[in-house]
Amino acid sequence: MISYEPLWELMRQRGASTYTLQVKGGISSSTIRRLKAGESVSTNTLEALCQLFNCRIEDVVAYVPEQQD
Repeated sequence: MISYEPLWELMRQRGASTYTLQVKGGISSSTIRRLKAGESVSTNTLEALCQLFNCRIEDVVAYVPEQQD
């Protein structure tokens, strides 16, 4: 599963808010809702986040293997 926890940590470190994502990153409120819910987003959104924060994809998302029974 994909986790956006690195994004939230990056935002905390840089003092950014979801308002920053909308205004400076051009990310819609519906996409922010999807990020908060851990749902899929487009690669265009991931690119916009990397551009906004001048970071790498690993600073925005992480792959977390699901536990198998």
